[in-house]
Amino acid sequence: MRIDRILEEQRPCFSFEFFPPKDDEGMDRLWEALTELRRDDPAFVSVTYNAAGSRGGRTLEVVKRMRSELGLEAMAHFTCIGSTVEELRATLDEMRSAGVENVLALRGDPPRGETEWKATPGGLRYSTELAALIAESYPFCIGAACFPETHPEAVDLAHDIGFLREKVDAGASFLITQLFFDNDLYFRFVEEARAAGIGVPIIPGIMPVTNFGQIKRFTEMCGATIPSELDRELGARADDADAVRDLGVAYATLQCSDLLARGAPGIHFYTLNKSPATKAILAGLRAARPWDRALAPA
Repeated sequence: MRIDRILEEQRPCFSFEFFPPKDDEGMDRLWEALTELRRDDPAFVSVTYNAAGSRGGRTLEVVKRMRSELGLEAMAHFTCIGSTVEELRATLDEMRSAGVENVLALRGDPPRGETEWKATPGGLRYSTELAALIAESYPFCIGAACFPETHPEAVDLAHDIGFLREKVDAGASFLITQLFFDNDLYFRFVEEARAAGIGVPIIPGIMPVTNFGQIKRFTEMCGATIPSELDRELGARADDADAVRDLGVAYATLQCSDLLARGAPGIHFYTLNKSPATKAILAGLRAARPWDRALAPA
């Protein structure tokens, strides 16, 4: 089912993101997490497109198995990295043949070890071009990424919102945010997007903190910030993995509850191919039902 239709029919919309494992052992761990999280009836799941821009990974293999073996609506991430337009079309043809209905159109990050993004000769430069290519020739529902704290390469929020409007005009029918920890940043971003004429659903992306060093690395890479109070409390527990994880789950539950109570259309969980934290947060949310208190959709 197309995700834009799911978002019209189902609120709140809970979804999970996974990455394709590098080996069979990783695939076994992923399937264990999927089997657990499937019980939480996600509206859809997504699979990232090969870490650090490498190609030839298992994205489509994982998407196919999620759909055929688990009955999950699975969205494939798709990037411009390392492919000509002909090669991009060949992969899109394969996705269409496999019955995939949803694609997240991304520019992609530079390959590991490189700091500057360079377009592949004969390829595309921007996610807007990729969204337009998909919309012109394929029946997929197209999603796109957005950044409550502004894309690291953007001049400022206004320019970033302007580029986002181009992605929506090119064919994106819903947006998923980069991870963030301050809800006011999300709602300010939504307000700016709406003022710029962007009317599609904007789903907040949430990554529960389960490892202090890991979340520090992730936020440094993507330009997200950790509020000083949360950073202080995590730092005080840095030597106690269980305490960090407990705090991370508690904080994410409060964060998600506030988002839903203030009108967010759902939550997209960055699971890191693990199930316990996401399951615990969802259990708390479904017990408290903060969306029943929502005054207006974001």
